Amino acid sequence: MRRSAYIAAAIFALVALVPLAGEMYWLRLGTIMLMYSILAMSWNFIGGMAGYPSFASAAFFGLGAYAGAVSQKLAMPMVLAWGIAGLASLLFAALLGLALLRLRGHYFAIASLVVAEVLRELVNSATDLTGGGMGLNLPVPRMASVQAQAVFFYYAMLILAAVTLAAMILTTHSKLGFGLRCIKQNESAADMLGVNTTFYKVSGFMLSGVFVGFAGAIYASWVHYIEPPDVFDVLYSIKPVVMVLLGGLGSVFGPLLGAGLYLSLEELVWRRFLEVHTGVLGLLIVLLVVFLPRGLIALRRAPGAAQEKPLSRVKA
Repeated sequence: MRRSAYIAAAIFALVALVPLAGEMYWLRLGTIMLMYSILAMSWNFIGGMAGYPSFASAAFFGLGAYAGAVSQKLAMPMVLAWGIAGLASLLFAALLGLALLRLRGHYFAIASLVVAEVLRELVNSATDLTGGGMGLNLPVPRMASVQAQAVFFYYAMLILAAVTLAAMILTTHSKLGFGLRCIKQNESAADMLGVNTTFYKVSGFMLSGVFVGFAGAIYASWVHYIEPPDVFDVLYSIKPVVMVLLGGLGSVFGPLLGAGLYLSLEELVWRRFLEVHTGVLGLLIVLLVVFLPRGLIALRRAPGAAQEKPLSRVKA
């Protein structure tokens, strides 16, 4: 774990130097990259470690965005509003996990995918509070310049990404991480051996939601305006899955690699193939997944990659 922590510290120390470039383009790209990393690492808790194909990321992201935006609308300080958004996402993930994690496989996947649509309809209906389909404007932070605002939100995402990675490292080397990997190998066997699978699954699901909620709140403040089709976009549920598959399922640093690769492909394809960028991007991702089924992390074993242990070693 110590070696993983050193590698993580080195990575984020380098990433923290990006604002020194002084260009808005790199700040914008860096902020998106960090947000993608948070989404991917968060999904890895439940999808990579426990093997549950969750598509609830869009629900957590949209919930966090609107919880933070409405809190600011009610005159709450911005950073405190982010905290409320994270707490709301954590509690919602706990309740949702208790209800949905009784399902498995594609039943769970479909049920988790529907949650974002339900929340979108609720937000559309609560016009007085959320603005409904007209969207919601957020107050612009009072800062010296637009450049200063961009740097502020970049470092906000950077801190959240660092906290998410720290949680990933700690979970991987903890009893919780071991329990989640046991569930992934054989949930029925783990249950018979005395592993509290419900507790571990719900805990992993809560971790997969809380950081995404924080990211949604920061994103809302960053762009100053949100609407349901934007923050509840189904792509926020699909992209994390793709990024983790590209980087390495269940590994510590795989989601970071996958997020970087995905954003690079997205930018490259968007510039060169504007008219058919979605199809070209999809084709490239399919080819990468086919030829690198274990992700980029398989090219060189990551120091922080989780070691799966046989269930015979699980203590009741």
